[in-house]
Amino acid sequence: MPQRMSDLLATQAHQAFVGRTAELDALNDALGRDGARVVHVHGIAGIGKTALLERFAKQARDAGVTVVRLDCRNVEPTEPGFLKALSHAIGGGDQDIGALTARLGDLGPATVLALDTYEVLRLLDTWLCRVFVPMLPENVRLFLFGRQRPLDTWADMPGWGRLLQSVAISPLSETEARDFLTSMGMNAEQVASIIPPTHGHPLALTLAAAAVREEPSGQWLREAPIQKALEELTQMFLADVGDVATRRVLEGAAVARRVTISLLRALFPEIAPQDAYERLRKLPFVEIASDGLVIHDAVRDAIAHSLHASDPSRHLAYRRAAWRQLITEAEAAAGVDLWRYTADMLYLIENPVVREAFFPSGTPSLMVEHAQPQDSEAIAAIVHAHESREAAEALMRWWRRQPQSFSVVRGRKGRVAGVCCKLRSDTAEPAWLLEDPITAQWFRHLEQWPMPRGAIALLCRRWLSVDEGDSPSDVQAAVWLDLKRIYMTLRPRLRRVYLTVCDLSAYASVAERLGFEVLSDREVDLNGVTYHSVVLDFGPASVDGWLSDIAAAELGIHHGQELLDVEARELVLEEDRVALTPLEFGVTRYLAARQGKAVSRSELLHNVWGTRYEGGSNVVDAVVHSLRGKLGSQASRIETVTGVGYRLRPR
Repeated sequence: MPQRMSDLLATQAHQAFVGRTAELDALNDALGRDGARVVHVHGIAGIGKTALLERFAKQARDAGVTVVRLDCRNVEPTEPGFLKALSHAIGGGDQDIGALTARLGDLGPATVLALDTYEVLRLLDTWLCRVFVPMLPENVRLFLFGRQRPLDTWADMPGWGRLLQSVAISPLSETEARDFLTSMGMNAEQVASIIPPTHGHPLALTLAAAAVREEPSGQWLREAPIQKALEELTQMFLADVGDVATRRVLEGAAVARRVTISLLRALFPEIAPQDAYERLRKLPFVEIASDGLVIHDAVRDAIAHSLHASDPSRHLAYRRAAWRQLITEAEAAAGVDLWRYTADMLYLIENPVVREAFFPSGTPSLMVEHAQPQDSEAIAAIVHAHESREAAEALMRWWRRQPQSFSVVRGRKGRVAGVCCKLRSDTAEPAWLLEDPITAQWFRHLEQWPMPRGAIALLCRRWLSVDEGDSPSDVQAAVWLDLKRIYMTLRPRLRRVYLTVCDLSAYASVAERLGFEVLSDREVDLNGVTYHSVVLDFGPASVDGWLSDIAAAELGIHHGQELLDVEARELVLEEDRVALTPLEFGVTRYLAARQGKAVSRSELLHNVWGTRYEGGSNVVDAVVHSLRGKLGSQASRIETVTGVGYRLRPR
């Protein structure tokens, strides 16, 4: 029986694998009765983490071990998202954490759950450490493969000791690099020219081998730091791609997180998308993933940066085309697919404030987790040290009434380095909200500008660190990262975020980029200290729509909202700008986000007014009539859809 292509590729990868004896021994030792329960395997991009995982998985399965592998790029970084992905991987319909961890233990005498590209799942680090791992059966091991070393607090957990192991992946030795290149068909002279500048980095070796076939002398290689070497090797590889079409497709695809046939059709309408897809698939640094093709990020970044520097207009055009395609596809997405499109959108956003908020590039040193009763003394000490008497009393009342709304930031040895109180509009008692001078302002704002029924507002009552109070700090950064996890968990019901700060100037630039609005008429003075309130309204599409709007603004795309200046809440007409009432603004924004689609009156009432439609109401018609008057010559853009409602037509 002839071999399948997948079998041939697996055989080729197996033959090309060299070295890593120490790393494999460490992973195999963890399978023993007294082995580590959690192993963090970490190393820089392209160092061979995934290749190591594949080799280990093959050996382990041959030895009777069950290996369940999750690619974290396809896992929504929320507790439900992770459990859903795990349930799908082990073939269980139940997504209860207890049932799933028990099922992992029942898969065989020894089971390994391996999370690849773990760095993109850092929003869940605390939950995995504190909740998921302690529930794993004795015969289950968790292997985490990512770029970053583990948080110190993993090791600080009481009783862990030998149960946790960190394995750093180093570059290949000269002998291993020589064997690796020989397995790729390089002769002795070619090997000698490649080894010095590539520093034993597997991806650099692969790129160099591909390039040296075109330039056997290797004169283009020189000593450089590995990242520089990767960039130079990538450019040399591109230069040696004689097929102009392939090179062009690769450059365009480098702006996206993942590549699909539909995306290629949008990027290159003049090229057959299946042909473009096949061109990419054959490249040595392109991986076939479950939801498309993935260009190795070290190569992808080098290509994208080069294109941005050499041809910024084309780079921008590719990103705009990708954005439009993603928006079109995301409208019909749900569940796991919705997260994929959200991650795709995040990748298009170059704004470091937004990118770092969801996918931090560095290794955090602090862990955020639910506060425990024994943290009460530390919480009180932090609050009283930085808050005025009245403000401290209000915050400590929340601790007594809703301790579950508090989280603490832990440093080394479990020390409480900070505290955060975050409430939810759907669970906090209105009487308690009104009793607190700050949340009372938010409650009244919600009454004045109600959200749609079923929507949630996240009320970030306060964050404080031991040393810096509410000023920017590592503690504040850890809190904000944890808030992004909550954003993802609560979507699509999350509509608004309220928070309070004393020093507006410290956060002004970040808040403006993220879309926060200062509630200038709702300051609160407590014992001589002024507390300012700010709000972020995500819009009808919740967090996903907010990220889409940020990307659109960055790319200079009007997103169907060329009529609307969201920040100024004004119509933007050729002849003038026209101010809008809150209801006019809400209707315009909702229609603009669904440009070209019919929107019912009941849908507008539900999402803009926050009420259910009751047949005889003509309040929507009245607002639309007013809007048409303000639109003037563009009034016909708001069309009446008989028996349904209204539609905003492109200009």
